[in-house]
Amino acid sequence: MAVRAKICGINSREALDAAVAGGASFVGFVFYPPSPRALTPAAAGELAAAVPRTVGKLGLFVDDPDERIADVLAKAPLDMLQLHGQETPARVAAIRRHFGLPVMKAVKVAGADDLAAADGYIGVADWLLFDAKPPKEMTGALPGGNALAFDWQLLAGRAWPSPWMLSGGLTPENLGEAVRISGARVVDVSSGVEAAPGQKDPAKIAAFLAEAARL
Repeated sequence: MAVRAKICGINSREALDAAVAGGASFVGFVFYPPSPRALTPAAAGELAAAVPRTVGKLGLFVDDPDERIADVLAKAPLDMLQLHGQETPARVAAIRRHFGLPVMKAVKVAGADDLAAADGYIGVADWLLFDAKPPKEMTGALPGGNALAFDWQLLAGRAWPSPWMLSGGLTPENLGEAVRISGARVVDVSSGVEAAPGQKDPAKIAAFLAEAARL
């Protein structure tokens, strides 16, 4: 069975078209202003209108208040909220309850101890996403999309009652190894399909999705 893929950081029609044509299961729009992939709610709304019903639309938020999320949703209808900051289980539950949308919580991983954080979100978040935790000394680190990978072996043989995605440093070239080692059946990519930070490369998107379909 093919690995399902999410292309995150979509910020152009060309990138969106490549993701849809390549068979992406999900596309992600970033609403974190410091990110080079960030969109305004209005721009995201224009792109969201072109997404087929068969493709899930996610919005990435980082420690945002309800007012900010509501402003985005008023202009860009989304299917799921991706929380990529320091949101606690209680905050995740509150967002899910308030907006009535599925929520995915990112868990930042550098070592085995970090996986324990996922337990607090079981039954609270609809999805988990395991992403690489940037080292403290990394200058200009973003909450995600830093082109960093973590040790995929940490996920090998693990199971959670919630569905989950693997993220962090994935590329068309290493996707097969990442899936083989981690056991992931759903993956999330952003920087690995870019020509430069924030500039999605349609050819790399196509190559990534072709590799996912092969696995």
